[in-house]
Amino acid sequence: MRKRNKENVFRSKVNWRKELTLLPGYLILTIWVAFTAAFLIWILGASLSTSREIFTGTVFKFESGVHLENYASAWKDNNVSVYFANSLLYAVSSCIVVILISAPAAYVLSRFTFLGNKGVKTGLILAMSIPEVMIIMPIYSLTAQYHIRGRILLIILYILLRVPFTTTYLLNFFASLSRSYEEAAAIDGCTPAKTFWKIMFPLIQPAIVTVTIFNFMSVWNEFFMALIFATSTETTPVGVGLLQIVNAMKYTGDYGGLFAAVIIVFLPTFLLYVILSEKIIAGVTGGGVKG
Repeated sequence: MRKRNKENVFRSKVNWRKELTLLPGYLILTIWVAFTAAFLIWILGASLSTSREIFTGTVFKFESGVHLENYASAWKDNNVSVYFANSLLYAVSSCIVVILISAPAAYVLSRFTFLGNKGVKTGLILAMSIPEVMIIMPIYSLTAQYHIRGRILLIILYILLRVPFTTTYLLNFFASLSRSYEEAAAIDGCTPAKTFWKIMFPLIQPAIVTVTIFNFMSVWNEFFMALIFATSTETTPVGVGLLQIVNAMKYTGDYGGLFAAVIIVFLPTFLLYVILSEKIIAGVTGGGVKG
């Protein structure tokens, strides 16, 4: 009897007219997911095949077997291990520093009123709107003048590029938190700095996780800055590294190794999203407790 009542309640809650209006959106989403899945599955199959099988269209027949050695070849012979390590260094280090800069900045801008507060917020928005191509020549000139190069240069550039977005993103989360937390902390004798790190910072953990994932993906997939400033194999990240592998195909013809490299480069961001998808959704849709 209870089961029937639950089924009736569920059926009564479904608004079929509304669902029908959303049908075109569902269809487009289904087609997009199917196309993306088919594309990725083909790349995975190609990464386990020979160049001959790729060009003859017999990728999934595996006539000569499954070629796992393509991954070993890509990792060692095509320098994917170096590109992977560089991108990991750039992404992790820049994400940590960006949070350490942006979280306190967002907190101060959202909770304290001071001269220039609105100007700083406007400046952050303007900084996000400037295309990278407009600032590339001044940056190149400065780095050449002061002999700044190598990995440290790219890390600094990625930090500067991500701070405006991260600060702006966290502003709304701090603004939505109740001031009762700070009042209670002040009564207990907490300093503003201690209140921030011990109370306010943990409260926006979903937003911190979400924006860090966004920043990680952005730095991991960044291409333009790396193309200009990564001047050697030792400093090249995965984006530019894949371009170099593609250019080398005319000499090596190892297309199986190329697609294996694509899978290796794709896996970190894919796994990161799959594992932390719930936190990403919470960080995008959620906020603090309104005060």
